[in-house]
Amino acid sequence: MTFPIEIKVNIDADIADALSTLAQPGGESQKRLIWFAEHPQGVEDSRLLLDSGVIVRLRSGDTPDELTVKLRPCTTDQLTGRFSSPFDRESFEYKIEEDWSGSRHVLSASATCVHPQGTLLNAVTPGAEAADFLDTLQRQFLQQCAPAVHITELAALGPIASTKFNNVPLDDLEVDLERWTVADLDFLELSTRVKRKHDEKPHEFETRVEHKQKRLRSAVRDRGIAVSQNPDNKTRRVLTALATKHP
Repeated sequence: MTFPIEIKVNIDADIADALSTLAQPGGESQKRLIWFAEHPQGVEDSRLLLDSGVIVRLRSGDTPDELTVKLRPCTTDQLTGRFSSPFDRESFEYKIEEDWSGSRHVLSASATCVHPQGTLLNAVTPGAEAADFLDTLQRQFLQQCAPAVHITELAALGPIASTKFNNVPLDDLEVDLERWTVADLDFLELSTRVKRKHDEKPHEFETRVEHKQKRLRSAVRDRGIAVSQNPDNKTRRVLTALATKHP
């Protein structure tokens, strides 16, 4: 099976100018707060869940709340049984896709559960057990696909302020823009998701994605915006900063 590919380009300088250049005047945005759940003792010992390829992310704001458990990077061998293919249920989505950021190509799998707006604020208060808010399918996903990772006694790190603009036209592309701000960090990520066409061979699909990735990077640079050369993705950079400040 060939999974969709999400192409990402990161910008980490002159963010306000980049947004004014890229975002549509008067375009609608979604404002949310984001937290990542980690073991407090692991944070103290500089051992993040992220280092085991596990991400637990909570979002709350203008849209219904979301709790996501993601494996990144992962392998298809890890994704067994019902978790070998994407599926949807009411208030639940399981996705498998590749993330392409520069020359870094990794497979990721994510299980997202939607909660009523404001519900997850109870999971991020001091002393709260964030793992209590995982649903049954998310627990099964972790137990089956990442059995060595211990998911209890989780505390939320954050919040990160997020502003997102969806479906922004950029030359012949349509991209999502998402800005993250926390502490001294300020990032802007451009992303677009590409699906394989019905009659497309795997190598043809990959070639088409490579061309689209080049067009996206060129479209950004043609507008005088510098693409970040930092090899770490924004999740790692933000989590590392939050862990450093965690008491």
